[in-house]
Amino acid sequence: MAEPKSKYSLFTGAPKGALPTAGFQGFEQLGVIGCGLMGGSFALAMKRAGLVKRVVGYSKSPSTTQRALQMGVIDVEAPSALLAVSGADVVILAVPVGAMAATFKAIRHLVSPKTLFIDVGSTKQDVVTAAQAALGQHVGTFVPCHPIAGSEQSGVQSARADLYAGKQVIMTPTELTSVAHVERARGLWQALGCPVSLMSPQTHDAAFAAVSHLPHLIAFAYMHGLLGQESPDQLLALAGSGFQDFTRIAASEPKLWRDVLLANKAALVEQSRHFQRALHQFEIMLNTDSGTELQKAIAHVSAARSAWRPTGKN
Repeated sequence: MAEPKSKYSLFTGAPKGALPTAGFQGFEQLGVIGCGLMGGSFALAMKRAGLVKRVVGYSKSPSTTQRALQMGVIDVEAPSALLAVSGADVVILAVPVGAMAATFKAIRHLVSPKTLFIDVGSTKQDVVTAAQAALGQHVGTFVPCHPIAGSEQSGVQSARADLYAGKQVIMTPTELTSVAHVERARGLWQALGCPVSLMSPQTHDAAFAAVSHLPHLIAFAYMHGLLGQESPDQLLALAGSGFQDFTRIAASEPKLWRDVLLANKAALVEQSRHFQRALHQFEIMLNTDSGTELQKAIAHVSAARSAWRPTGKN
């Protein structure tokens, strides 16, 4: 299948005529499909910013939707994804990327050109392809988005209004995406305090295989290897802050990350090979007692990591 085309092949600024953040009018009704950490936090952020008057939510698990209602994350519980779309002028799809195709199919009969649809998925090429297949002529209403926010925690009980504050958002529109909806989506995220960049789905997935998906894979694999040794509990009892920092993301939600890793497997395997080559180089330095070269290598990466700051932070 051909890759979705995009007029945004690299990072770009806002399209011409983009809505200014100041004076952004907001929305009457938000539909939330997936009332977990990401969807719930988005609803809370929209409410706190005064950008929405009413929130209707749906989750596959009724207990999740009920909890979201009790917490005030949503105002009305929808019995289906389709009915969460009914009456909404903005809809966020906050389901695992592996569930996006089924979600698009479930809502397509109520997709209209007037409604803005966005998502929060960590992969984009597969999501864009699913949207094009299910939504047909209305695919222009969907603006693919990836907010660089989240937590190893999951569930609506972990939702918080400041999850997205100051966090970068990548939007990956294609040539089929409505420019007006791209502008609305940009205005929405910026009104929530998020810097926005645009790029193609393909460029996005290649980049995030390197800076997000591979780190998760390595953390999972490291913990898997540790747990496969003799007396892992005794080893874990000795672990300190370095172990805590390195393995934090290994506690991430399994189904979500299963879907992300499989969806971006080609780019991820390529990045894994880069890592394996680098690890092999460090092993050679160890086996040959090349202390000087080992120190130089560590100094190089230490300086780069010390100088790095997340986008949007000083």
